[in-house]
Amino acid sequence: MDKIKMTTPLVEMDGDEMTRIIWKILKDELILPFIDLKSEYYDLGLENRDKTDDQVTIDSANATKKYGVAVKCATITPNAARMDEYHLKKMYKSPNGTIRAMLDGTVFRAPIVVKGIESNVKTWDAPIVIARHAYGDVYKDTEMKIEGAGKAELVFTGKDGSESRETIFDFGEDGGVVQGLYNVRSSIESFARSCFTYALEIKKDLWFSTKDTISKKYDHTFKDIFQDLYDNEYKEKFEKAGITYFYTLIDDAVARVMKSHGGFIWALKNYDGDVMSDMISSAFGSLAMMTSVLVSPHGYYEYEAAHGTVQRHYYKYLKGEETSTNSVATIFAWTGALRKRGELDGIKELQDFADKLEKATLDTIESGKMTGDLALITTNPNPVKLNTEDFIKAIRANLEKML
Repeated sequence: MDKIKMTTPLVEMDGDEMTRIIWKILKDELILPFIDLKSEYYDLGLENRDKTDDQVTIDSANATKKYGVAVKCATITPNAARMDEYHLKKMYKSPNGTIRAMLDGTVFRAPIVVKGIESNVKTWDAPIVIARHAYGDVYKDTEMKIEGAGKAELVFTGKDGSESRETIFDFGEDGGVVQGLYNVRSSIESFARSCFTYALEIKKDLWFSTKDTISKKYDHTFKDIFQDLYDNEYKEKFEKAGITYFYTLIDDAVARVMKSHGGFIWALKNYDGDVMSDMISSAFGSLAMMTSVLVSPHGYYEYEAAHGTVQRHYYKYLKGEETSTNSVATIFAWTGALRKRGELDGIKELQDFADKLEKATLDTIESGKMTGDLALITTNPNPVKLNTEDFIKAIRANLEKML
């Protein structure tokens, strides 16, 4: 067959460790034989980030603004141990955090559902997509240990020098701890717009939950912004698409989610989204079976796997030992990016290819051929455990039958 032609490049962000190894095998076996790939390549491996003083991360985000679609490999966010291991000049920030801030995006994570890997919550028969507002809150907090008696205050000083004060607590002699959080209206609005836009795109109901009955200013501001945007800009679009927007308190939402059938988007503040995305992925089977897409209200999309660089398997690989690393989420990052590129450029063949590659991947698992992590949890009575490369080659064999 002739290779599928592309008209506009997508941005390709390479990464680290075992996922970098998978990235090359995946491209060689599942992408390049079938697509005349146009990509603008950026090496976000830790060594190159160090070499470029992390300018490569900024360049890749700017390229995503230019072309609209990116696919990203998992990358290392260095700690002290990684600084020593890679002899880094400094402890670089998370590439995901940098890209997310530059694109002003919201992270949507959804489990990949496949027969034989059953949900631990028996009523869930459709994926639950987590929309996480990955900005501010506890991840950008300011904290103090209080060692004795005294008054803690929340103080805001305006540009004109005026002050507003609220007492947080009068501490006794045994002291305690105090924490300050913040968020900004523009980021909350972008979060809400991304959620409404994505719900319309995939035609799924949107839930939003927080705790506005307790947090009557902080959380209530989130609730108000969502409601105002919905009423003024999205209500008619939702009604026309046959989907709904639903707000409830987070404790009520958790109870409803556990008894639901899934099939909706659940929008959450930063910490709540962090926690619930891990719960959803674990309940549906594995973090290696969860997609992640960064959606910007400005029309930018960045696709990646939800997991990290699989460090333990990489060290085995370096020793020449066999690995059985799950590549499904990375494959779905590529299919997501290729499908979106096809949608934006009007190339149906590219969209169809992405659909077929996803089906070939799921068919491979459902036939009993899978990586070690899935073989441990599958209900398939006779799973065949394949190594990293053989699993991808088994997918290629199924894909070729469809093309």
